[in-house]
Amino acid sequence: MSLIELSLSDVVKRQYHFKLRAFFGSFSSLAFMQLLGLVFSLGGSGGMGFSSERYSIHISYYSAETVLVFTFLWAFLTAILITAKAARYDDFSFVSNRVSSNIANALFLVSTSMIGGTSAILSGYLLRVITYFTSDVQYGVNSGLLVAPKEFFLGIFATILYVLLFSSFGYMFGTLVQINKIFIVLLPCLIIGSFIFLGITNEGMVKVVFDFIFRESIFLLFLIKVVGISGLLFAGAASLSNRMEVRK
Repeated sequence: MSLIELSLSDVVKRQYHFKLRAFFGSFSSLAFMQLLGLVFSLGGSGGMGFSSERYSIHISYYSAETVLVFTFLWAFLTAILITAKAARYDDFSFVSNRVSSNIANALFLVSTSMIGGTSAILSGYLLRVITYFTSDVQYGVNSGLLVAPKEFFLGIFATILYVLLFSSFGYMFGTLVQINKIFIVLLPCLIIGSFIFLGITNEGMVKVVFDFIFRESIFLLFLIKVVGISGLLFAGAASLSNRMEVRK
């Protein structure tokens, strides 16, 4: 019997640091996904133009929206990866339980969300620099850290919350798949089928659900909603994982 009794916080801390080292390669995939999003964004996200006999003007819109989409996809897949069987078996090298493992996983995904969300927003400024030096364009910058610091930081925090939301969905999805492989096919069919069915029979409900999450204008309410939904998903995944065998 060991004379040293580790507390839950000590175990979580060790598992968290281990996961940072074990899944360090996920940050390389993040860089690749965001770089891919930048490549797709170089053509612009939209534009308009008009001309006369003396001049012609064309306005193109550049944004990091494509980078955000790729970042959300990366967050979803990373959360699934951390629930894989090999990752669960790695936890057996620690004196731990399901609670400490799920807490460490949640902390890891919060960390990846902070890195992914921040880098996604900053990629928008990198996109401006690239287009400035690679094309004959003239544009003005009306937002940013120096011009509007409040909006800049709110944008970063909001993006981090979005990435965390997709991470929590991925964590729940990955946990369900580990319980039964049928969810690999069943869940996408249910989600897509529900959106199609509601879009046909009750389009207003789809809009209400979408607006409830993605169209909140008050940041504090948005924070409460995303943290609440993410917390429920993490808690649900943790509860389901407790029903799994120690080695399955």
